[in-house]
Formats: sequence, C-alpha cells, structure tokens
Amino acid sequence: MFERVGREDLEQLSGMLQQKRYTKGEVIFHQGDVGTALFIVRQGEVAIRLSSPEGREVILAMVGRGYAFGELALLDGEPRSTDAVAREETDLLKLQREDFQRFLSERPQVAMGLLAVLSRMVRRVTQHVHDAAFLDARARLARVLLDRAQAQGQPGPNGGVTLPKLTQAELANLCGVTRESVNKWLNHYKRQGLLTSDKGGQLTIVDRERLRRDVD
Repeated sequence: MFERVGREDLEQLSGMLQQKRYTKGEVIFHQGDVGTALFIVRQGEVAIRLSSPEGREVILAMVGRGYAFGELALLDGEPRSTDAVAREETDLLKLQREDFQRFLSERPQVAMGLLAVLSRMVRRVTQHVHDAAFLDARARLARVLLDRAQAQGQPGPNGGVTLPKLTQAELANLCGVTRESVNKWLNHYKRQGLLTSDKGGQLTIVDRERLRRDVD
C-alpha cells in the first residue's frame, strides 16, 4: 500500500503508528466490531477468518510480516467483516483511521496503492468462490499449498520449498474442507513424492509443477 510513498512521508507516517503485541490465539478484532484502525504485521502471523454461530470457521487469508489488514475500516468506518486472530506471538503496528485519512488526503499516490490492495482482496475473494464452486478437496488443498509456497515459502532440501507450519485443522479451514480430507490428500501427495514432512509436521513441496497439475 505504501510502496509509492517517499522516505520523508514514510517517516512522518511511522510517527503515527502504535505498537501492539498479541499472544498466540489472541483475538485482534471480532467480526462486527467497530473498525477504527489498520494493522501492519511487524512480526508473526495473523489469520483472517469468518466464523458461523455454530462454531464453524473458514480462514480467508494468513497475513505475515510486512503485510497490512483491516484496510476496509479506514475507508468506510463500518463494522469489521471478519475476525483477526494471532497465530503466534505477533507484533503489530496500528494506524488510526483519522490519522490515515489525513495522511491520504495530502498524498494521492497512497490512494493508488490502496486501490491495488483492494483489487487483490477482490481477486482473492473471487478465487475462494471459484474454488468452492468448481474444485474438489484435492485441488483446493493443492491450491492452498502452492499459494503458501509462493507467499511465504523458504528454500528446502533438494530444491524443494518449505512452507510455514500449519496444523491440518488450519489447512482444512483455508481449503474449506474437512480435516479428514486434508489428511487423506496430504498422505496421497506424500506417497506420490510431491510432499515431505518432518517430525513436527512441517511440509516441504518437492515438485511444484506436478502439484500444480491438480489445480490446472
């Protein structure tokens, strides 16, 4: 969002930020809360999720270091449309709506960055709807694994890509399928030689091209 902003303006913006720390599992905001601020992840990771009254959850995104969330609240001041929960001990930078709007009014280039962020959000939601409507459980899992590899993967052994650790329940929520389905297809991909995992359950994609065929 701020990639077009010069150093001097960024320094001014940084003076408006408040530091906040959240423990693992702590809720940053609930769906329906009044939205008054944007958050930037300084360290850690945040799950953006939807919850039903029956307790079901769908994770829409995992937000890591350097990324922002809660942007919509800065534009319309409407209630939050999702929950945000710290997946681990997480340090955030908080920007109040009034400060951001004042900053934005003087720097139209930031508005272009905000439009790009909102466009990515729309594309992500469209992708979720497409996957839920047209992909089976195996393809949804492959999509999530590939997206995680692209966004936050690290070089792994033998040219593979090691993913940030996720539980099977979290993977299931991201995919919109059951944990049993995730377990079934993870084991399938391991038998096929596309994935490996260590004793702690951390996954490494060995062959992204073969995995991508299940999505395409």
